[in-house]
This record gives sequence, structure tokens and C-alpha cells, in this order.
Amino acid sequence: MIRVVYRWKVKEENFADFKKVWVRTTNHIHETVPGALGSFMLRSPEDKTEVLTVAKWDSVESWKVFWSGENPAQMVGMRALGERVSVMHYEEVEDFTR
Repeated sequence: MIRVVYRWKVKEENFADFKKVWVRTTNHIHETVPGALGSFMLRSPEDKTEVLTVAKWDSVESWKVFWSGENPAQMVGMRALGERVSVMHYEEVEDFTR
């Protein structure tokens, strides 16, 4: 398993729309893309424009297939409302969340 951490800058006035598009996008990806296992969103309480989305994938290979294009069609709406600042993937070692 891997986790992919996307760091975004989202203007305060765009956040509600960004969140709606993210919900639609992450659910669609989870339901239709092999290896996609869902995602969650975090927002900084100090800097409301800083948003992290953390996706879970079954493997780095599945994630790379999804990202074989520069900007997958599923991500266009999010990128219209926020700036993707960085993306990093990490191997999941343990997960004790419920």
C-alpha cells in the first residue's frame, strides 16, 4: 500500500467549491480506477489556504498508471480551483486508524 500526499493552495473563497469537486473526484476515482482505495482531506487551522489530500493506493504502479498523463481528466476540476503545490508518495508501513 502507498499513500500519496498532495499539497494544495486553495483561496478561501474557492474552498467550498474545491471541497465539493474533491468529494466527487475522489469518489469517482475510487469507484472506477483500479488500485485506488480512497482519500481524505486535511486543512491547516493556521493557514486556511493550505490543504492536503491524502490518497491510498494498492501500489505505486497503480498510481503511476493513473498519472500516466500530465493532468488526468478527473483532476481538471480541482486544478481549476486550487494550485497543486507538491505531490509525494510514501509506503504505508502500519495503519492503526479505525
